[in-house]
Parts: sequence; C-alpha cells; structure tokens
Amino acid sequence: MSALGWYFLKLIIMLPLVGGLAFGCLWLYRKYQPGMLGGQANRSVKLLDALPMGTVGKLAVVEFEGKRLLLSVTRGQIQKIAESDDAHV
Repeated sequence: MSALGWYFLKLIIMLPLVGGLAFGCLWLYRKYQPGMLGGQANRSVKLLDALPMGTVGKLAVVEFEGKRLLLSVTRGQIQKIAESDDAHV
C-alpha cells in the first residue's frame, strides 16, 4: 500500500475517533456543569429556567425559600426584576 493509501486509512480511522471524543467531552461538560438543573434536589437555591437575552445577558428564574425570583443577569451585575410567592405558576 502506498503512503497516500496509509494516510487515507489513518484519516478514516482517526477522524470519527476525534469527533467522538470531542462530542463526548462536550456532553460530559453539559451534564456536569455547575448550576444546571441536574443534582439540585437538596440545594436551597434552584435554577428553574434561564433564557439568553443578547450576547452577554440572560433572564433567570430562581427558587429560594419557597419564592421564585426573576433575575436579570449580565457580566457586571444581577438585578431582581420580579418576585412571586406562588411556587405553582
């Protein structure tokens, strides 16, 4: 087999392997990322939902001591927009 044939054989084997490793790493990062929904059963503060607003800001709904808070989160600050006592909204 020529050098070009070995090159394509290695390429065909390594390309899916590297792609699979990258996908696996991203999947694990998303699954175990701190602050996400998984593993929040015993925490006093729970992130219920987050909605991106532009490139650097987001709206987040957080539950704390039976209250739901709507927060505006940017790089420089966090502001409370609204508060609700009703946990079944």
